[in-house]
Amino acid sequence: MSLSPERISSILLRLPEQGSGERLAVSDIVSALGARGYSILIVILGLPNSLPMPPPIAFVSGILMVFISLQMMLGRASPWLPASVLKRDLARADVSRAIERAMPWVSWIEKLAQPRYVIFDSSLGLRFMGVGLLILSLGLVFALPVVGQIPIGIALCLIGLGLVERDGLLVAIGFGIGVVGVVFSYGFLVAVLTGAARLI
Repeated sequence: MSLSPERISSILLRLPEQGSGERLAVSDIVSALGARGYSILIVILGLPNSLPMPPPIAFVSGILMVFISLQMMLGRASPWLPASVLKRDLARADVSRAIERAMPWVSWIEKLAQPRYVIFDSSLGLRFMGVGLLILSLGLVFALPVVGQIPIGIALCLIGLGLVERDGLLVAIGFGIGVVGVVFSYGFLVAVLTGAARLI
């Protein structure tokens, strides 16, 4: 009898235990993700943006998501991050706190999720997923500061969880919420550019 895949909640709870010291290196986080690096990285980048956060968290997360999305579009089986990113670190206490706050609703979604409407397992499906995520990522880059990133952050979490649980419905709901966030982000960008043009 084959063992069930490890739930994402278990993987997230294990992240703060990686490495040693008060700082957690990005390389330690990536090594803990295993074969499902894309999906869990998407969740990790979505989590902080699901809450009101000061700049430049949304911008940095968006740039990283652009990088990940492009790799998915190119058909890479697993994500690659440059050494300069892997060497960066985070406060272990901050990582633990963020995971602890997110765990109740992550566990709740896991209970509802089930394998259904799986259309993203193929190489072509991965590429199309990358296109959609690239659009969301750019929306995250240009999001209204502090709160504008929240819809896209929630969308990324749902999409990542849907990929882990092989739940196409959850992925579709995530993209639906993401579209709303992208509309707000691009509306904010247009307003800023229009205002700047009037000042010139």
